[in-house]
Order: sequence, then C-alpha cells, then structure tokens
Amino acid sequence: MGDGELKVGVQLQPQGSSVESILEAARCFDEMGVDSLWIWDHFFPIYGAPDAGSFESYTLMSAMAVATQRATIGALVTGIGYRNPNLLADMARTIDHLSNGRFVLGVGSGWFERDYQEYGFEFGSAGDKLKTLERSLGTIKDRIAVLNPSPVGPLPILIGGSGPKVTLRIVAEHGDAWNSFGPPKEFARLNSILDEWCDKVGRDPSTIERTVAISADEIALASEFREAGATHLILMLAHPFETDEVEELLAVR
Repeated sequence: MGDGELKVGVQLQPQGSSVESILEAARCFDEMGVDSLWIWDHFFPIYGAPDAGSFESYTLMSAMAVATQRATIGALVTGIGYRNPNLLADMARTIDHLSNGRFVLGVGSGWFERDYQEYGFEFGSAGDKLKTLERSLGTIKDRIAVLNPSPVGPLPILIGGSGPKVTLRIVAEHGDAWNSFGPPKEFARLNSILDEWCDKVGRDPSTIERTVAISADEIALASEFREAGATHLILMLAHPFETDEVEELLAVR
C-alpha cells in the first residue's frame, strides 16, 4: 500500500439488491480489472426506502471472496461497535484465507443510529465511539498476531473517517490505508492534516494508502483527487450495478 500507483475500486451498495446480483456484479467488475471491491457494513438502508432489503456484510464478503479472483475485498467501512474485536479479527483472517490473501479490514467508528438501536448496541457519543475504535484496533492487531493459521495476505487495516483531531491521529498510528470523501479541496486539506499527524507520531506518510469514495459525477474530477493526494479512487455504485461508470473509471486509470 501507498506505492503511489493509481488504483480504482467499486463499492457495491447492498441495499435494495439481492445476493445474486451483488455476486454477479462482483465477478463482472473483478474480470473487468478493478483493483478493489467493497460493500458497506449497515443492517438497514441508509437512504431511500427505509425498509428495502439489505444483507449482513461479513457473510456476504465471504461469498464475494470465493466468487472473485484478483480484486481485494473489504467493507467501506465496518462499524467497530457491531462485533467483538477479537471475533472481528478472526472473521477477517478467515475471509483472507477464502480470498487467498485479498482481504482488507476496513473499520470506522460508526454513525448510523438505526443499526445500533434495532440490533441492541449502545449508540453512545462520538467521543465514545472513537475511544472504542482506538481500543479495538489494538485488540484486533494483537489477535491477528496470534491466530493460527495466520493470514495468507498482508491483511491491511483501512480506517475511514475525517475527524482532524482524533480520527486522523488514529489513522497515523494504526492505519495502513485511510478513506474519506470529496470534494478534492477538502480531501487535500484532510490529507495534509494526516501528513502532519504522521510527522507527530513518527510515521512515514507514504506507508498509508489514501483512498477516496466518489460518486459517478466525481469521476471527471479524478485528476483533481490525484493532485489532492488520493492514490485509490472507489466508485460508490447503487443497484442496479451498471458497467458504464466502472468502464469510465477504469479508463481514467
């Protein structure tokens, strides 16, 4: 990670879809040559019809890992409070084996209140969530280090979030990759702050991959995102998962 080569990925947003269509899209885009395939970690739709169909992410990613051959697989991003961190590390390691070393553990502090309320998790404050994230990252790393068998691949940790005071410090201390959003000017500002945190904690900033989740309308801004520091563009794609926009993004690469 962090080698400076432009990568492209697709986030398959699972709401209002089906397992069959998600796996078909994953296979299709993998064959087209995307570098990464992602879903999100929510139990309910986060926009549109609130009671549209949805699927749990880790069981779905297991199927995606087996259905594909080359792209990395991950959640953009896992709600850290939804699973015991030791268990999450083991689940990540297992999917890493299913994918032959292609899993990326994407995590964030969580934000969608309905997920917490309906599944019986304590919602808490934003500060509480960040403390849970930081504490859990240490636990996850410790558990991965002792799992038998160990991961097949590097099992990098991607951290999503844009908080300049705490989240980006956590990224500098624990992350192999960082994900945020546009527009390019804001991404550049946050990217610069992350570099500053790397300097403060003694981390080489080039060791952290910089990913940005973009809409189809933002594909035209690819060069601006690159200038802002992004090395990996991830297209957020809703069902039905059409190929045209993915082809446009691959052409940019």
